[in-house]
Amino acid sequence: MAKCAVCEKGAHFGNAVSHSHRRSNKMWKANVKSVKVKVTTGGAKKMYVCTSCLRSGLVERA
Repeated sequence: MAKCAVCEKGAHFGNAVSHSHRRSNKMWKANVKSVKVKVTTGGAKKMYVCTSCLRSGLVERA
């Protein structure tokens, strides 16, 4: 679910490293919001869009 419909930004995976340098799995999720977006056909559609796409103006809210 945490994937942007515009730029396809999704989750990233890596290691969480403790002070003693033990490693465990970690996941960073994209900051995705559920937004009503204007579509080229003239209507509105509900999409998951990341906040960087919202701020840059790649989509227009309905």
